[in-house]
Amino acid sequence: MLSPYNQEHLQTFQAARSVLDRMPEHETASLRMKIQPYVDFRKEVASFQQAVFSDVCTLKCYLDGTSACCAREGIMAFFADVVVNTLLSSAEEIHALEQNLRCTLEGSRCVYLSEDGCLWHLKPIVCEMFLCDHAVAAKLESDDSLRREWEIFQKREREFTWPDRPVLFDDLETFFLERGCESPLMYYHRSPGLLRVKAGWKA
Repeated sequence: MLSPYNQEHLQTFQAARSVLDRMPEHETASLRMKIQPYVDFRKEVASFQQAVFSDVCTLKCYLDGTSACCAREGIMAFFADVVVNTLLSSAEEIHALEQNLRCTLEGSRCVYLSEDGCLWHLKPIVCEMFLCDHAVAAKLESDDSLRREWEIFQKREREFTWPDRPVLFDDLETFFLERGCESPLMYYHRSPGLLRVKAGWKA
């Protein structure tokens, strides 16, 4: 029996893929163009993370295993995370993700974490922007320049995810809802908190 977490994620990958598989190529290409500014942003964040935190994170997450990163059922993925990842992934990559979600593995590690690292082509934004207290203390608290740079990344993230204005993550949900797709991860249309934020600029 799959856990509710695995069921919700597997259902979401399958639902997104079913819509994308039916779309004509010009619509798929248009979606890829729509997400490109977000993908570019993610590349910048990943480069910063690699340059600044790779030594700390390798120790805490992979060697010591003491960080809260990559905990079992610990990540919250948005529907848009799944769409973006699916658009960027090969069929083999998506198959590997779905196969992992069908497993009922025991343990404390994230279901998406393989021996070779994360199975997502582009991991969820929550994972990308998470820094444990140890990483912040080790790298940001004593370096004002790095801290300001990270704060800028946090503000830029909200331009794609925080629906006090039209944002990509909300737009992607709407696009798929209009094509008959449903998912429990459509928080921009299901979460009371996010709906209140949306109501502010739509009033």
